[in-house]
Amino acid sequence: MKFIHTADIHLDSPLRGLERYEGAPHLARSATRQALENLVQLALAEAVDFVLICGDLYDGDWRDYSTGLYFINQMNRLKEAGIPVFLIRGNHDAASQITLRLTLPEHVREFQWGEPETIILEELGVALHGQSYAQRAVTENLARSYPPPVSGLFNIGLLHTALEGREGHEPYAPCSVDELVNKGYDYWALGHVHGREAVHEEPWIVYPGILQGRHVREAGPKGCTLVTLDHGRVRSVEHVDLDVLRWCVCSIDCAPLTSLEELLDAVRSRTRRELEGAAGRLVAVRFELWGESTLDGALRRDPERLEAEVRAAVHEEAGTESWVEKVQLRTTSPSTHLAQEHLPAGFLQQFFADLAQDQELLSAVQDSFQKLKAKLPAELFREYPELDLDEPQTLLEFVVEAKALAELVLSPRGEENHED
Repeated sequence: MKFIHTADIHLDSPLRGLERYEGAPHLARSATRQALENLVQLALAEAVDFVLICGDLYDGDWRDYSTGLYFINQMNRLKEAGIPVFLIRGNHDAASQITLRLTLPEHVREFQWGEPETIILEELGVALHGQSYAQRAVTENLARSYPPPVSGLFNIGLLHTALEGREGHEPYAPCSVDELVNKGYDYWALGHVHGREAVHEEPWIVYPGILQGRHVREAGPKGCTLVTLDHGRVRSVEHVDLDVLRWCVCSIDCAPLTSLEELLDAVRSRTRRELEGAAGRLVAVRFELWGESTLDGALRRDPERLEAEVRAAVHEEAGTESWVEKVQLRTTSPSTHLAQEHLPAGFLQQFFADLAQDQELLSAVQDSFQKLKAKLPAELFREYPELDLDEPQTLLEFVVEAKALAELVLSPRGEENHED
């Protein structure tokens, strides 16, 4: 017996960061749909016995009925093959979040909200236990109310949860791994966390991850989990890649590089490597340039040209198979460029060194950022998730960039270029 475990499809959620490319708007709208088609095709090819969708099928309320119609059309392909689908709602597609509704095909069963529900698949010897979200923010422990396992059946729990907390995810439906283990189920099909993770074995507690990455913070292979059972026991748990566009972060150490051409050679080399690993998929790359480098000043003086040069090098190497999402400059000038007798630069160098280590000072800076955030439109942060001012790592990245810019302006070489 086989089944597919998927979650966090976020159907019709757009890709972010590719708007400047011709043809990207269509891809940005259709990627999650194509990934869902890949999921259905996998179910048909593997002749699975059922499919589990563990929350966040949708990204929020539909803009129109086309989102629901598309899902139903894909589910009807499974209906023709006799493959039932069982789903729970998560925080993004909670009952309170979706105002437009369509009647689901009879082979698609949605678990109720309000209390856990058990669905018995007698012919397969399987008991499914699950509960949907009634509203977006579920702070109570749902797992605690799940029923005991049904004796003699393979018991699967469907749950949209962050467990005891996962970085970057709201702590919804909190519970512990031990609590799930002690429930006595044979497999826990989780959703909510967008990274793949086998949290526990025997019993298996699994996050399949998001079906299709939508921005660079969801980099790497994405897809679903294919589970094979043999005589009532898990024989294999296989992660299957189903994404149509692969997000990648390429870090290049600029310390040993002495010219722009050497940097572009490194860009071409990394592009080739990412294409080889993507197995024919489109690739969207963020290049992070770091290290103490003699190129730092030249790169920072004309960042627009730098990005254009990188894009041209990638296009030369990969054509339309690879796109540059962003070029992030994390390089710093060699410390010798900051003469110790040069008071402003030396002072700032020490200030930023202290800032990176002083949590109290960092908290004060973060408070200042929060005041700034309150004055900016909320749409900005939805469009650019990397501007997460609540995330300490984001703050440290801003500190690194500010330090590099200050060094460039205040160093003797920088002052020569800013006399006007």
